[in-house]
Amino acid sequence: MKRSINLWNSLDKTSVILFLLLVIMGWFNIYAAVYNEEHTRIFDLSQRYGKQFIWILAAIVTGIFALIIDNRFYFFFAWFIYGFLMLLLALVLVFGTEINGAKSWFEFSWFSLQPSEFAKFGTALALAGYLNTRRHDLTRWKVIIPASAIILFPALLTALQPDMGSTIVFIALFLVLFREGMSPYVFVSGMLAIILFFLTLLVNNFYLSIALVVLALLLIWFATRRWKIALGGGIIITIITAIFYLINHYVIQSIDNEIILLTAVLLSGLLVSWYIYVKKAIAVFVIFLFLLGSLVFVNSVDYGFNHVLPDHQRDRINILLGIKSDPHGTGYNVNQSIISIGSGGLTGKGYLQGTQTKFKFVPKQSSDFIFCTIGEEWGFLGSFVVIGSYLFLLLRLIFLAERQRSVFSRVYGYGVVSILFIHVFINIGMAIGIVPVIGIPLPFFSYGGSSLWGFTLLLFVFLRLDASRNEYLV
Repeated sequence: MKRSINLWNSLDKTSVILFLLLVIMGWFNIYAAVYNEEHTRIFDLSQRYGKQFIWILAAIVTGIFALIIDNRFYFFFAWFIYGFLMLLLALVLVFGTEINGAKSWFEFSWFSLQPSEFAKFGTALALAGYLNTRRHDLTRWKVIIPASAIILFPALLTALQPDMGSTIVFIALFLVLFREGMSPYVFVSGMLAIILFFLTLLVNNFYLSIALVVLALLLIWFATRRWKIALGGGIIITIITAIFYLINHYVIQSIDNEIILLTAVLLSGLLVSWYIYVKKAIAVFVIFLFLLGSLVFVNSVDYGFNHVLPDHQRDRINILLGIKSDPHGTGYNVNQSIISIGSGGLTGKGYLQGTQTKFKFVPKQSSDFIFCTIGEEWGFLGSFVVIGSYLFLLLRLIFLAERQRSVFSRVYGYGVVSILFIHVFINIGMAIGIVPVIGIPLPFFSYGGSSLWGFTLLLFVFLRLDASRNEYLV
C-alpha cells in the first residue's frame, strides 16, 4: 500500500484545536493563580507563568516532532521506549531528588524532570505492542498475566517513590484490557474491591465480616434454591467460630475476632468440599471463593491502611470519609479549594479578581489545585466550559480509537483516553473534595514542564498514528 500521505490533511484538527485551547486557558489561569503586581508581564521568565510559556513552546515543538516521525517508529521501538523509561523510573529511586515526600524527580541545574510523566506514554505503547502481537486474546490467562505485568511494573516503581497518584494512573490502563476483551467479571470484581475497601474503613471489621458471611449464605440459597444447604453452612461456620472463640478467650487470648471468623470459614469450606465435588456445585464453590477472598481482603486492607500507608495519605482518606476532621491541617488544602470554588458562584468574580487566589489561601494553586482558580474567577459557567472541553476531547479520542484499522493504534488510543480521563477525574475530584488528595496535575492545564510534555507526547503520537490509519504498520 502506498505510504506517502498528506499529514496536514489527515491530521485530526479538532483534537489539535482542543489541545491548544486547553493549553492557552491553562497558561492564563496559571498567570491568575500566581499573579504578582510587581511582575505583571505574562512573559516574565522569573515567574511561573513566564516559565510555563517556555514549557508550552517546547510542548508544541514536541508535538510537531511526534507528528513528523514515521508512524512505524512507534510500532517497532515500543519495547525499547518502554524499557528505557522503566530504567529511568528505577534510577530515580536511587539518584532522584525528594520533593514533597516523594523521590520522583531528577534535579538539574535549571530544571527538574519527572520520569513517571513520560513512563505513562511508554507503558501505553508497550501494552499496544504486546496486545497487537498476541492478537489481543484476553480470554486466556497466558495473555492477561503478561499484559497486567506491563501495567503493574511501572505502578510498583512509582509506588516505591512513593507517588500514589501516578500509581493509580498506571492502574487505570486496565480499562484498556476491558475494552479489548477481558472478562467483565474482572471489572465487577475490581469495583466490588473498591466498595469493600471503603466499607472496611467505615465499618467495624468483625461486623463487616459477619455481613459478608450472611451475604454469601444468601447467595448460596439463591443459586441452589435449597435453603437447607445455606442453613447447614451457616450452622457449621457458627459452631467452628464458637469453638475457636472459646479457645482464644480462655487459652490464647491474642487472636482478633475477624481472624477467628476467617479461619472458621476456611475450615468450613474444607468440611463441605465433599459436597461440592460430589454434587458438582460450581456455584457454591465460586461463592465460597468470593467469601474467602473478601475476608482476606478486609483483613489485608485494615493492616495495610494502618501499618503501610503513609500518615498523610491515611489522614486524607479519613478526612474524605468524614472519619476525621482537620480543616487547619491535612484537610486545609481541600477546605480552602471548596471555599474558593463555591465563592465563584455562577459567573465568577472576574479574571484576576479572585480573593482566595490573590491572598494565596490555596497551596499549589497553579499546579494540583489549578481548578479552584477556574471556579473562583470564572464561576460555574467557566468550570462547565473547561470540563466540557475535556469531555469533548475524550469523546473525540474514543471516536478516533474506534476507527483505527490496526490493533496497535486502537489499544494505544484507548491508553491515551484512560490516562487523560483518570487525571481529569482525580484532579477535579480533589479540588471539589470527592476524592483524596494524591497530587496529580490537570492535563495541559497545570503548571509544570514534565507533565505538559508527557501529555503532549502521549496525545500527538496517537494523532500521528490516526493520521496514518490507512497504512499497514507491518
